[in-house]
Amino acid sequence: MDAQGYGSNNDRRQSEIQHDLPRLLDGAARRAGLDRAEWQIQYKGDEQLAVRPLDGKEPRLVDDYIRQLVAELREYNAQRVPEARMRLRAVIHQGLVELADNGFAGTAVVATARLLNARPLYDALAAHPGADLALLLSDEVFRSTVAGRHTTLAPRDFTRVTVQVKEYEATAWLRVPEPGAPAASHEPRTAEPGGAESPASGEPAAARPGPAAAGGAGGAGISNEYRADEINVTNVAGSVDARGAVFGFRSAGG
Repeated sequence: MDAQGYGSNNDRRQSEIQHDLPRLLDGAARRAGLDRAEWQIQYKGDEQLAVRPLDGKEPRLVDDYIRQLVAELREYNAQRVPEARMRLRAVIHQGLVELADNGFAGTAVVATARLLNARPLYDALAAHPGADLALLLSDEVFRSTVAGRHTTLAPRDFTRVTVQVKEYEATAWLRVPEPGAPAASHEPRTAEPGGAESPASGEPAAARPGPAAAGGAGGAGISNEYRADEINVTNVAGSVDARGAVFGFRSAGG
């Protein structure tokens, strides 16, 4: 995370940003069901580099945490004049990190720093003056969370960009959350043929059949027919934190 335009502020405003930024990040984490006390955090004035363990909550970080952070920023900025708004550039990457004598070490740390300074992030905030945050996901994170359908976000919510900073060059995925978007999570979506989106059932709402009649003339009744093509199975290794999760079940053709 990095606060946009920090260096152009006076001393008092810089001090205020350093005071408020950790509290906004902590508040968003709590509302998303994440514990930042478990994270290793490197502080740098208007910037934070947080390293968290791989624990199966990565989709919540990409989805709920960012959504709640946008809500925190919206509430925070609503109480300030436009010149005193806090706007953030956010990056999520994954990889191995070593705790070194003067911070964190590893290629994943370098890649995160390069992504945070990517021109597309700056351009996105400039092109969307009403937005409080611009998010950039590394290609690895995007494919394992968003493209893998483990969040309520859809691939079409992101724009593919190329990041070139110093010796680093990679594909990344950019999103600018809509100003005023609700903080609550929504039902996950899956892609329909032709790129349309629908709820997690995988069928357009208008095409879903109503409940079958239980017998009678013309009634389909309850079918025990095995429909392998309508079964989705997700295999998870290890424990899963399902607090706040919603599980749906439906019979084939019903």
